Amino acid sequence: MQIAALHVGMKVRHPQYGLGLVKSISEQTAEIRFDDGQKTIAPSPAGLEPAEAHASISSLEKPLALFVEETVRAVVAELGLEKPDTLVEELGLRWHHGKIVLHPTDPALQTKEVPLEVFFHKIVMIRNNLRVLEQKINAHEKLSDAEKVEMQQYITRSYGSMTTFNILFKTKEGQFASA
Repeated sequence: MQIAALHVGMKVRHPQYGLGLVKSISEQTAEIRFDDGQKTIAPSPAGLEPAEAHASISSLEKPLALFVEETVRAVVAELGLEKPDTLVEELGLRWHHGKIVLHPTDPALQTKEVPLEVFFHKIVMIRNNLRVLEQKINAHEKLSDAEKVEMQQYITRSYGSMTTFNILFKTKEGQFASA
């Protein structure tokens, strides 16, 4: 592997030291942190190899900007992340342009008003983050099945707590469910 192919933060594999993380790069060598400590290594003679997947795109038949845009759109959809304006579509019509008003006990203190679209956006983001967390737990390689079940219980309880806000959703598909 050539020094030019390295970048800081890259995961690499060394035949003797195993997996490492590139910490810094100079003209001829790289500082790499391995489990047994940091080493200064010249990548070419050391037999260093990338430990992460690499992709090469050749004969691209579309503009790069369009390719990147389509890729980002696919990732956003896969992760369940949505733009704030698309989230309002999930908000029940009767709540559009509504607001939440929080009144403190002390009348000398100011009330807080939050537009329902802003509040709903935050609720939906919590839902989406819980879904992503659930996927990451289920796909985790090092967690045992018992540990996955234990962590899933916390997510299920969180969904249960969030069912209070189901009244805001236009359809049942987007709502929180504790089971």
